[in-house]
Amino acid sequence: MKKSSIVSAILKLKLIFGSCILLTALNVSAQKAEHYNSPLYSPKVYDPSVTTSNGLPPALQKIGIEQKLNAPLPFDAQFKDENGNAVKLGDYFGTGRPVILALVYYECPMLCNEVLNGLTGSLKGISQSAGKDFDVIAISFDARENEKAGLAKNKKEGYLGRYNRQGSEKGWHFLTGTQSEIDKVTGAVGFKYEFEEKTNQFAHAGGVMMATSEGKLSRYFYGIDYAPKDLKFGILDSGQNKIASPVDALLLYCYHYDPSTGKYGFAILNVLRFGGVLTLLGLGGMFFVFWRRNKMS
Repeated sequence: MKKSSIVSAILKLKLIFGSCILLTALNVSAQKAEHYNSPLYSPKVYDPSVTTSNGLPPALQKIGIEQKLNAPLPFDAQFKDENGNAVKLGDYFGTGRPVILALVYYECPMLCNEVLNGLTGSLKGISQSAGKDFDVIAISFDARENEKAGLAKNKKEGYLGRYNRQGSEKGWHFLTGTQSEIDKVTGAVGFKYEFEEKTNQFAHAGGVMMATSEGKLSRYFYGIDYAPKDLKFGILDSGQNKIASPVDALLLYCYHYDPSTGKYGFAILNVLRFGGVLTLLGLGGMFFVFWRRNKMS
């Protein structure tokens, strides 16, 4: 009897454990859907025809980042580089290297610095190097900064020091421009922002874009924290002029690119669900076998 009781107790524990795995998978799935539906976290596209509230305060209704994958960048847009030289956006393309584009303004007191800090930190975590495998272009969307000598240059020097990788100075570019030229780029990439007179600051969303060497938008990364693996895969894909498609053969088969979040992610939810079902079926079979043995004995 003691042996039978021990077996029964073990079976009960295994059954409870399997149920927890299944419930966890289902709960995570529900949380994911809730997260994507949240007005604070899901990407927003301003649509003037929509009159119902989306949960955002009025000041944020007209800002956001609308994905325009495969859309061309305006190569004719003219800017000044960090040294004050006149350049065109197209000057940084056609090299065979993909480009990471960050729309910020250099005197931003909050979000813009976090965008560049997060990007730099994540780029330090991958083997590819700026100037060799990809380029980074930061464009100020504050036209007032076009007349501030040394601002872009100081910004570049600061982030080169943070990146701290030899030979990368040719891969980082900090540009400023007039409002009309800035509008060409922000319109092309779907970057919507508003200037607030009361605070003398810009209301805008955080994120970076990636483009192929041909100037086609290939990836969007939202927020201020970009997983190194996401950037790595994006660079690999974009380096082959591919738009949101797997490149790394077997490795990428286990990953998917989600355009709603701008991230690659392992399909762990499906694995958890499938594993939970198999666990319950296996435990049920074991329970039946032990029950038959106990009954026969």
